[in-house]
Parts: sequence; structure tokens; C-alpha cells
Amino acid sequence: QVQLVEFGGGSVQAGGSLTLSCEASGDTDSVHCMGWFRQTPGKEREAVAAIGSDGTTSYKEAVKGRFTISQDNGKNTLYLQMNSLKPEDTAMYHCAADYLSCSLAHVVTMKGGYYNYNYWGQGTRVTVSS
Repeated sequence: QVQLVEFGGGSVQAGGSLTLSCEASGDTDSVHCMGWFRQTPGKEREAVAAIGSDGTTSYKEAVKGRFTISQDNGKNTLYLQMNSLKPEDTAMYHCAADYLSCSLAHVVTMKGGYYNYNYWGQGTRVTVSS
């Protein structure tokens, strides 16, 4: 089992920045892929970014160049640095973890699709006002 808790959401104006963090606990040694998703009411979750245990990363096209995913393995913490935020980035952001490698997750993330990770956090809300 892996437990995930997100932090760092909030309200910012367009053009601002936020850094989300996700603390993982439990069977983290078995995790090989982690990612960030976002969801707005009435819409499916969409992949935003993913990072593998080998350091490879992927991003949804709409956030490429503005968002950066990273991880601190020593602290079992995943991050999402979000810059140049836009109102359309407003959503509930969730982190997720999987025992498999990111091979398929990267493909899905670049398309902004849905990847069924093994574990999910409860989410942290991000609101961007214009």
C-alpha cells in the first residue's frame, strides 16, 4: 500500500506561480512511476505530468514549458512547480503512484489522457483568477 497526501494548492492570479507537493508513505520502494492529474467538475481526470524512477518526464502539451515535475527520493516527495498559471489551469490536482514503469504513463500523459495509477491522493485545489 502507498499513501499519498498533497499540499500547496491555493488561489493565485493569472501569471502567478504555485508549487504543489505530494508526500508518499508506505511501500514507496516499489513505486516506479508517479504523476500529477487534474480534474474539474463534469470532466474526466487528465494527466498533467509524470516522472519515472529513471528520471524520465512527460507533460501534457498545454502545460509544457510552464510546469515542472520533480521528485526528492530521499524525502519521498513529488513536486509540481507551476508557473505562468492561466485560468484554465483551475482544477483539483491529484498525485498518483504506480508500481509499473512510466512507459505507458508517459504516452498517455503527453496526450492529456487518463492513466489508471495504482494509488491516488485526495487532491489539492488550485484556483487561478483572471
